[in-house]
Amino acid sequence: MASAAEQMAANLSWGALGKATELRQRIFFTIGLLIIYRLGTYIPVPGIDAQALRDFMENAGSGLGGILSMFTGGALGRMGIFALGIMPYISASIIVQLLAAMVPALEQMKKEGEQGRKKINQITRYGTVALATFQAFGLAKSLEAGGLAHDPGMYFQAAVVITLVGGTMFLMWVGEQITSRGIGNGISLIIFVGIVAEIPAHFASFLAQGRAGAISLPATIAVIVMIIAVIGFVVFMERALRKIHIQYPRRQVGMKIYDGGSSHLPIKVNPAGVIPAIFASSLLLLPTTIATFSGGNTGPVMSTILAYFGPGQPLYLLFYVAMIVFFAYFYTANVSFKSDEVADNLKNQGGFIPGIRPGKKTEDYLDYVVSRVLVIGSAYLAAVCLLPEILRSSLSIPFYFGGTSVLIIVSVTMDTINQVQSHLLAHQYEGLIEKSQLRGKRKKSGRKAPARR
Repeated sequence: MASAAEQMAANLSWGALGKATELRQRIFFTIGLLIIYRLGTYIPVPGIDAQALRDFMENAGSGLGGILSMFTGGALGRMGIFALGIMPYISASIIVQLLAAMVPALEQMKKEGEQGRKKINQITRYGTVALATFQAFGLAKSLEAGGLAHDPGMYFQAAVVITLVGGTMFLMWVGEQITSRGIGNGISLIIFVGIVAEIPAHFASFLAQGRAGAISLPATIAVIVMIIAVIGFVVFMERALRKIHIQYPRRQVGMKIYDGGSSHLPIKVNPAGVIPAIFASSLLLLPTTIATFSGGNTGPVMSTILAYFGPGQPLYLLFYVAMIVFFAYFYTANVSFKSDEVADNLKNQGGFIPGIRPGKKTEDYLDYVVSRVLVIGSAYLAAVCLLPEILRSSLSIPFYFGGTSVLIIVSVTMDTINQVQSHLLAHQYEGLIEKSQLRGKRKKSGRKAPARR
């Protein structure tokens, strides 16, 4: 029989959104900041030759430039102030989390609770500034080498670096504000909005070329069917769970004895969500960015890297898969599912897995289960990210379509909807509590005073 909480969740109506004032404010706050982000993508960096950049991006739009434009919401194609996007912050987070697993001082910070988390976040911000400065300077030199600057020189480089670093830090602040005061994960929503904003124009161009005969009708239908199939597959896998049976013994609290019960510990097939795909993509963006805007002036080292690690190349695909698998395991073990903390919580609550001793044995068992589940989860992530890449190169699709984009869109949408439902459920609980308190007051006020004898 379903519990009261499950019944309430099943009967949850989206009509309650109009009554949830706090949730409405959070949604408007999130939408407002995302609108500001979209407006910023149209503000150009000073000193850019707009016509030369437009001509250049039209030629690069179906290749490397399409990849970069997709992940920056078109800001890189227009060379806006948010051209670097949020990727430096993500790259800094990767580095800090890797170091936290190897450096004892950072590992100790993670165990200090809220204060340690603040220190790690501060270190991540400093790392973001350093990475954004390095990437902005490389981009400025590439723009000069590609002939896209009005007046190349030190002042142009300084203007590009200051503008792009400031834009990245502003986006980092926007993401943190959305996470704390809005709805959903701010960083993921920024990437999500950038991808969604570019899809209609690209898809319309794709259909127009299909009508013109540049792409055959079977190829057009195959791409549309593939998109629908990938979306359905991602939704199915993101909701897939591995349930571990948990038993609770009888316990005595005061004078009352509570019967033992049982429940399940849900482990997602993909506990890391969309993070491994974002991390792997961010590591591949820097050489692609520099090579795209350098034109034919890339050095021998960069030319060699692109020859072997360009999109669609075997080494590129192999490196992409390796990074996805690595970050799936790393992020799950260090962030999304810490088996030692789960085992300690079960032990403190008196719960245990039948046939497994509490404590270290439970932790080892959870590590064993999660590592086996992640074989399927990481393979699913790699397949979703690679299949569109292979089909895009074989079908010669004239715009960038990647499984990473579909994965981000579906995962962020599901996560945001779940958070909205959680807020609505909390609001419904508050309403029931207020009603019960009012009924209690009415009953007390309606009682008659005992007659005096």
